[in-house]
Amino acid sequence: MKDDPNSQKNILIVDDHPMNVDSYIALLQNLDANKKATFYSKYNCREAYLFLQNAKNQNESIHFAFIDVNLPPYEEVKIRSGQDLAVLIRSLFPECKIIIISMHKEPLWVNQIIKSVKPEGFIAKSDINYKSFPEVFKAIERNEGYYSKSISDAHRVMIQKNINWDEHDSKILQLISQGIKTNNLPDYIPLSLSAIEKRKANLKKQLLFYGGSDNQLIEMAKKLGFI
Repeated sequence: MKDDPNSQKNILIVDDHPMNVDSYIALLQNLDANKKATFYSKYNCREAYLFLQNAKNQNESIHFAFIDVNLPPYEEVKIRSGQDLAVLIRSLFPECKIIIISMHKEPLWVNQIIKSVKPEGFIAKSDINYKSFPEVFKAIERNEGYYSKSISDAHRVMIQKNINWDEHDSKILQLISQGIKTNNLPDYIPLSLSAIEKRKANLKKQLLFYGGSDNQLIEMAKKLGFI
């Protein structure tokens, strides 16, 4: 896509810090290609969910979505994070270019986001500043995609260790590390309890070889640098 001053774009920004939202909009508005863009600001999962559903019902398009991962959840529809929100955007607006923005850059978590969302852009907040942020947008608009250095390094850890888990495997390990009990995992992952238990057993087989406790699994994941 070429930079076209006359092009119409709808750009969604979701972050629970209003100052961040205002800063992103100000930086993007300075680009010639966005002079006629319409910006939508949302500050939690509930606001964003309702906006997306309305946009879909009104047959409107969302061309770009900048999503912070750590967002206040909307428990009623099980949208608990920016990741869940991005998955929803991908299903409702397949052509939308999604840019994930986060302060987290742990390999396990990065792998989970990449596998579930396949974002066009993935930025660690520590890698970005007011000068580079507009360049990220330009790269994504040119269909080049952009993963910031910390995100690329974290993803490389999984590849180098020959770990090929899908988003459910990564999320199981992540949720266990957060203290979520196995019996409650089906509330967070669209799998049956038996399917989750089989996956967890496979994770232990890969990391512990002879099996072990959940605590041992988490300790090994930390030792290997996944968490």
